Amino acid sequence: MHLIIGDIINFNLPLLSLAKDSAKTAAKQYFGKHMNKPSLKQRAARLYAKALVWDDHSGFDPTAKVDLKNLERWRKAGVDYLSVNVGYDVVSWQTTMQTVAAFRAWLQQRPDKYLLARTAADVKRAKRQGKMAITFDLEGMNALNGDANMVNVYYELGVRQMLFAYNLNNLAGGGCHDGNAGLTRFGRAVVKEMNRVGMLVDCSHTSYRTTMDAMAASDAPVIFSHSCAAAVHKHGRNIVDDQIKACARTGGVIGINGVGFFLGENDISSATFVDHVAHMSDLVGAEHVGIALDYAFDAGDVDALLDANPNYWPPSEGYGSAPTAYVPPKQLLEITETMLRRGFRDREVLGVLGGNFLRVAGEVWK
Repeated sequence: MHLIIGDIINFNLPLLSLAKDSAKTAAKQYFGKHMNKPSLKQRAARLYAKALVWDDHSGFDPTAKVDLKNLERWRKAGVDYLSVNVGYDVVSWQTTMQTVAAFRAWLQQRPDKYLLARTAADVKRAKRQGKMAITFDLEGMNALNGDANMVNVYYELGVRQMLFAYNLNNLAGGGCHDGNAGLTRFGRAVVKEMNRVGMLVDCSHTSYRTTMDAMAASDAPVIFSHSCAAAVHKHGRNIVDDQIKACARTGGVIGINGVGFFLGENDISSATFVDHVAHMSDLVGAEHVGIALDYAFDAGDVDALLDANPNYWPPSEGYGSAPTAYVPPKQLLEITETMLRRGFRDREVLGVLGGNFLRVAGEVWK
């Protein structure tokens, strides 16, 4: 908009005064509207500070020897809640128990920074107190040692979500890299027990049939804790639109995974991450989308595990072809800005950043 009062000739003074007053009024209205408008970066920063930022899955090696001081990477990035992986099918259930014991002790010794949450209300309280809330998750039901009663034991120790099979088939169901087996009788018993105690049923890493069976069997909302959209990037670990729609019908949430091989060709750009957010949001609504970075600060150690266990991470799926790239927690602010740039509304951004997972936890955790 250009407001110009140039050489005004042959106008009487009242008209000249009127023109000047009108120009001043219009200029004030225009510049008042645009000069005070926050930039996109400022808007993103304000939203991010307001949000309860929820990362639904860590990707570092779940071993008692891992250096948990690295959790500061999340805290410094403004993350308010993190679900920490304490075991997966690659290790024994005894090793998982040792990891749970070590992680609980470490966190309990630092009550000024971390809160082991039991309820969704605890997560909100931790944010108010400037702490990061922590719960645990399990990747695969080998941790149960064939006993559904173990679900309640893990729940009492802080596990709030568990998936069925880590890439390969097990006693509970099928893995995503091992054919297309369905949910077993044992798997159904576990779902029933998870619903009873208030543990979230998680379908990431799991075969198509098992996920669809599980979502039909569960009486509570089901999540894909850390999965990307196959329609955006084809990979055996990513999920198809039918799975996304079925998850939304349960009232659940899909956490976008921050691993480069699942986002794209080892691509961790914020633009590509938001491509997955946008696809799922367009398909089922932004209220069913969240964030789960699967971030591994010990990336070299994790890559060594991949190379040593090609049955769990088949080279045919691209594992081991290059050092794995991960979206770090500090990138979440840029992702927030990218969502705003793509036209996401403030309430949608707040939901994706954490409000959606918080809602489901409030409905399921007991």
